[in-house]
Amino acid sequence: MSSSYHNAERYGRDPRLLGQARETAVPPLVDTFAVALGRFDDALFDRAERAGNSQMAFLDAMRELRRRREEVIRRFRAHLDKAWQSLEAGEPQSAESALAEPTSALTLISDQELESRLAARNLASVILRDCKTVLVRLDRRLGWIAGNLVLDVDHNPIGPEHIGVAIHEAFATCELTLEVRLVVIKLCERDLVPGIGRIYEALDQRLAQAGVMPEMPATRSPARQAPRAPEPMADEDEASAPAWAARFTHRMAGMKGGMQASMGQHNFADGPAEYAGGAQGVLLEALHHLLQESRGNREAPEPSRSSSSDNRPLSQREMLSVLSLLQSTPSATLRAAIGDTGESLAQRLKSEVISGATQLGVDPSTARLAPVDEDAIDLVGMLFDVMLDERDLEGRPRELIGRLVVPFVKVALLDRRMFVQKTHPARRLLNVLAEACEGNNGESAAERTLMTKVEEVVDRLTAEFNENLAIFLTLEEEFRDFLGQHKRRIEIAERRAAEIQSGQERLETARVRMALELSTRLDGRHVPQAIDDFMRQPWAHHVTMTVLREGEDSDGLRDALALADGLMEELTEAQRQIIGKPWLQAWRPSLQKVFASVGMNPDGASSAVDALHDTLQAVAASRPDLERQLPELPQVVLPKVAEDDSVSIQLVGGTDTLDFDSTDADHFRSLAIGTWLDFVDKDNKVQAGKLSWVSPISSRLLFVNRRGVRFCVASPEELAMMVRMGRLRTHEDEDAFDSAMQGVIERLDPEKAAVGA
Repeated sequence: MSSSYHNAERYGRDPRLLGQARETAVPPLVDTFAVALGRFDDALFDRAERAGNSQMAFLDAMRELRRRREEVIRRFRAHLDKAWQSLEAGEPQSAESALAEPTSALTLISDQELESRLAARNLASVILRDCKTVLVRLDRRLGWIAGNLVLDVDHNPIGPEHIGVAIHEAFATCELTLEVRLVVIKLCERDLVPGIGRIYEALDQRLAQAGVMPEMPATRSPARQAPRAPEPMADEDEASAPAWAARFTHRMAGMKGGMQASMGQHNFADGPAEYAGGAQGVLLEALHHLLQESRGNREAPEPSRSSSSDNRPLSQREMLSVLSLLQSTPSATLRAAIGDTGESLAQRLKSEVISGATQLGVDPSTARLAPVDEDAIDLVGMLFDVMLDERDLEGRPRELIGRLVVPFVKVALLDRRMFVQKTHPARRLLNVLAEACEGNNGESAAERTLMTKVEEVVDRLTAEFNENLAIFLTLEEEFRDFLGQHKRRIEIAERRAAEIQSGQERLETARVRMALELSTRLDGRHVPQAIDDFMRQPWAHHVTMTVLREGEDSDGLRDALALADGLMEELTEAQRQIIGKPWLQAWRPSLQKVFASVGMNPDGASSAVDALHDTLQAVAASRPDLERQLPELPQVVLPKVAEDDSVSIQLVGGTDTLDFDSTDADHFRSLAIGTWLDFVDKDNKVQAGKLSWVSPISSRLLFVNRRGVRFCVASPEELAMMVRMGRLRTHEDEDAFDSAMQGVIERLDPEKAAVGA
C-alpha cells in the first residue's frame, strides 16, 4: 500500500465533498443491488425448470434468498460502507486483501469458496471493461478530495473490485450449492452492470460540477476496429530489438557491406523497401550469413539441393500452394518428425515441400528451393526444433505447437519481419500459445479447458490461414482475452498453494512439538497401559490441535502441558504407594475436556477419567490386576503432513559432501516475492518457477509454475546447492519466440560451435 494512504489530513482533503460523493454513490448502488435481487426469483425458477437433477437446488435457493433477503442487502452495504470509511480515514482498503481475508487461521479455503471468489473477480472484470473510461476519472477525482491520494482499481471503495467483494460477502452466509452460487453471481453481472455505469457517470458529473479537477476531459472510448493485416512499419529502435541480436551486433556492423556485394540479388533481406534497410535489414542479412556458414560446414549435401545448375527453383506461388496442402493435411512423416526429438524439422520440411511439388505437376528431380525460401524453412524449422526440445512441451501440447510449423513457414515466406520484429502478430500468437501449453499436463479442469481453447485456435489457424496475416491478430486478441480470465484462476491456485504449504508447515511444527513433549514425559519411564494410551492418543491429538489453533505460546498449550505434568506427578506419588489420595480430583475437568476433544460424550469421558483414577489407585496398592483399561476411544487419526509433490532435489552419487556457496544462500534469503528462476531437470528441460511465498517458520521458499501449482519447496541452502549443480539459474524474461531464436543463433553461430567443440 502506498505511503500516501497513511495521512488522513493531507492537503486537499474535503470531508464535505466526500460525504456528498458517498450519498451519490453508495445508496444508489445498494438500491440497484436490491432491485436486481428481487428479479432473481423468476430467473432461478426458470433455471429450475431446465436444471434436471439440480432442480431442487435452485428451488431451495429461491426460498433461501427470500428468507435472507434483508441480510444479503445489509451485508452488501456493510462492505461498501467499510471500504468508504477506509477512504475517509486516508487509508483506502485493498479489495484484494479484503477478498483474501481468511475466516479462520487454521481452515484451508474450500473449492467452493475459491470458485465464488473467482466469479466475483470475473464480475469485477466485466464492470471494469464496460466502465473503464469513467473509472479512470473517478479514481483521480475521489483520490483528490480524499487528500490527494493515488487511487487505483483495487482501492477505489465503489470500484468494480470492491463491488465484486461486496457481492461475494452478501451471499457468503447463504446455503447455496456451488452451481447455484455461480449462477447468482452471474445474474448480478446481467442485472447490475448497466445501473452501476449510470451511477458512476452521475457521480463523475457531480464532482466535475463541484469543481473537482474540472479540466479532465470526458473522453469516449475509441470505436473498436476490425483487425487488419499489419502495414509496413519503420525500423524499430534498439530498445525493441530482439534479445538474441545483441550477441552478434558488432559482427553485423562489419559484415554488412561485404555481404551485400557477395550475395548478389537473392539474399534473405530481399523484400519491401520499408524493411530491407536499417536495423531490421541488417539482422536479416546476418541471419542469412549464418545460415550460409552453417550449410558450408556440413559434411553432406542437403536433400533439397541438386548439383545440376539446370534445376528450376520453385516459385513463391508454388511454395505457398504446397505449404497450404501440408497445412490442411500434414503428412504422416511430418507428424512423426514433430514427435521425434532426433529428427530435424527443417530437413523434413524441405523434403516434404520438394516431394509435395508433384501434386502441382512439378518433377521433384528437376526442382529445387530458392535460397531465400530455403532460409525461411531452415529458420522456422530450427526455431520449432529448439522450442520443442527445450521447453516443457510433452504429449498433446507438443503436438499442438508442432502443428503451427507449416503456417509459420508460410508467414516467413510472406513477411520475413517476423524474425526481427517483436510486435509481429504471428510471433505474438505463438508466444501466448506456448505460454498456455508449457508445463500443461491437463491435471486440472482449468488446464484441460485451456488446452481445449489452444486446440480451437490451432484448428482455426490451420483451416483459415491463406495469405492474410490478419488471422494471427484476430486469434491472438481473442486468445489473450481468454488467457486473462485463466490467469485469475492461476492467482487463486497460487494463493491456495501458499495456504496449503503454510498449513503443512504449521502442522509439521505442531507434530514436532507434540512428539517432544510426549518424549519428555514418557521416554524411559514405566507407565501403566491406561495412562500410556491416554498420553499417546487423546492428549497427543489435543496438544497437536491446540498448537495449530492457538500457537506454541498459547494459554491452551500451557494448560495441556500442566495437565500432563500433573498426571505424571500423581503417577509418581502412586508409585511411592501413597494410599488414600483422591486421585486426579483437581484434574478431572481438564481430563474430561481432552476426552471430549476427541469426540467422547460426557458419560464416556467420565468413565475414562474413572479408569485413570482406578489405575492410579491400583498402582498405589501394588495391585496391577486392578488396573483398568480406558473405554474404547473414538477412531482419531492424528493429522499427517501431506506428501511433498514438489520437485525433488536429486544429488548424483558421491556428492553427499558437496558444499554450497554461502553468498548464493544469502542471495536466496533476500529474494523478492514474485522473482522467477529457471529450474533445470536431469533431462535438461527448463521450467520457470515463481517465488510465491517464504515460510516464516522454516524459511523455505515456495515456487509455483506458470499454472500457479507448487512444484518446488526448498531452503536457501538447497537452492544454493542446485546452483552449484547447474540445476538452477537466473530466469531470462524472454518470450518463447525470442528464447527459441537465441537457441537457433547458438546452433548457427560458428564461433559458438567452435567453443563447444
